[in-house]
Amino acid sequence: MVDAAKGTETGASGGAASLGGGGPLADPRGRPIRRGAYPELTWTALIVGYLLGSLICVAMGYASLILGFSIEGSELAAILGWAILRGLLRRSSIVENNINQTIASAVNGASAGMMFSVPALFILDARFPGAGDFSPVLMVLACITGGILGLAFVIPLRKQMIDFNRLAYPGGIAVATVLRSSSSGAGKALILLAGALASGLVHVAVGHYVPSETWSLGQAIGAPEYLNLVFYLSLLTVGTGFLSGRGGLFFGLGGFICYFALAPLLAQLGASDAQALLAEGPTALREGLFRPLGIGILIGAAVGGILAAFPLIRSAIRSMQEASQSKAQGATADELPIRALYVAVVLGALALAVIAALSVPEMTLLHAGGMALLGTLWIWAAGVIVSECLGRTNWSPLSGMTLIAVTLLILVSSGLGGTASVVSSVMVGAAICVAIAMAGDMMLDLKSGYLVGASPRKQQIAQMAATWLGPILVMGLIYVLHESYTMGSARLPAPQATALASVIEGIIGGDVPAFRYAAGAGIGGLMALSGLGGIGVLIGLGFYMPFHIVMTYTTGCGLRMLIERTRGREFVENIGVPAATGLIVGEALVGVGKAMIAVFGGGQ
Repeated sequence: MVDAAKGTETGASGGAASLGGGGPLADPRGRPIRRGAYPELTWTALIVGYLLGSLICVAMGYASLILGFSIEGSELAAILGWAILRGLLRRSSIVENNINQTIASAVNGASAGMMFSVPALFILDARFPGAGDFSPVLMVLACITGGILGLAFVIPLRKQMIDFNRLAYPGGIAVATVLRSSSSGAGKALILLAGALASGLVHVAVGHYVPSETWSLGQAIGAPEYLNLVFYLSLLTVGTGFLSGRGGLFFGLGGFICYFALAPLLAQLGASDAQALLAEGPTALREGLFRPLGIGILIGAAVGGILAAFPLIRSAIRSMQEASQSKAQGATADELPIRALYVAVVLGALALAVIAALSVPEMTLLHAGGMALLGTLWIWAAGVIVSECLGRTNWSPLSGMTLIAVTLLILVSSGLGGTASVVSSVMVGAAICVAIAMAGDMMLDLKSGYLVGASPRKQQIAQMAATWLGPILVMGLIYVLHESYTMGSARLPAPQATALASVIEGIIGGDVPAFRYAAGAGIGGLMALSGLGGIGVLIGLGFYMPFHIVMTYTTGCGLRMLIERTRGREFVENIGVPAATGLIVGEALVGVGKAMIAVFGGGQ
């Protein structure tokens, strides 16, 4: 690894080193200041990035199985990077911390891609025996290949989308703000660690000393059972709601519509089958009615979001054309060599074909080649769409792109038989999902680097160097959590993977409530096409999710709004956000630790 020349280094106080006077330069604390280059792509940044990325990947992967959406880890990595690089190691380079967060978020990128897809195979195993017996090694290789393909396709778009078109990428701006806040970075890290400690201790206490992980307000006040006034005793869920703030209320809205509007209407006016579900309690009502509607809304909103993004596709294609002209004029000297990217695409497509051929014994070379070709083309198209959407709206249509891809892959592999078609399609689909997630993360990180004066080439090298670790970690995590808690259970609902499994069942001809799925899909599609973007997806998740999780999550949203009103936005950003992030990390790590003890220790 090498250091990037970024001008004269500044001291810890932020003042530029003076070149006059005698003797060595020193900061206000008397420490010598080294003249020369700012460290950027260093072994220190690489190792710290791997360590922080591993922690964030495990925590956010666990959280996404509960809540149904991923949490971007760049800001968390930047905060913790200040604690380690600046606080412990006394390194003051902003661009080195930027490389650290680039690597860490790249490791975490696999958590969203794989958690949205791979658990579907475990969920489908009861319907298609053997679906859960896929090769984990091939799955990991597929996801690593997908990550490399996603980066190779999106890197040439950087100059056009960021330098020329100046797309906003709000997530990248937020990370750049953290990177620049040298005076408060260490304090935020301490607050984050305190939140993690508190959350972990509370989770242990709830597991050992509380009879149930839920608390019923409705039972305490004598409310009708169908209102389902139950809270989930989880600081992770509170912290996630806090980070979402006002925008997260749409997630809660889906649940409130179910139990505060539809359930009372059904109690008064519902037909006999609805009355029967009400008599069985809120769980039966959710599983028989609200969950199918929610999955339908989720699918319809995701696919509708893709259709609504078509105007952005035209802009993205124009960006690609202009980027090609720039390459022809030699204007990409600060990027990875375009020939290297071409080689990566060709080798990645060939690797995807080999992986598809080896995924199931029934696979033919024709089917494998078709799936690899379709997967490679879809990664290219999806990377363009996601980069444009994130740049303009900070919303990624990840689930919709994956649903469409897996649907097309199942059609291509339909002649292989039920289980073989499912396994091969989800394996290639997982590669596509990881590719999309990595492409979006790359563009967000490049935006952060653009704002802090980093080298795009070094960020691209760092991201490529981190694609291998995330899939290995997530694959092991999925097996541990499934063995301990079971994918698709009340403890790990895995909403996105469950929706994918439902689509697969419907395509192959399973016994599913088609009318409810179709009705929900129509509602979700209308919401997406009316300009609501990702809001339809959140409402669909609110329908689908157990309401006790929705209630606790909404509490976190309301808490942020209250604190912002009473203490101001600066307090929320400097104190509330690091503390809420710590609440997520602490409970997630304890939950994963308990699962590992249960699996490897031989007991629950």
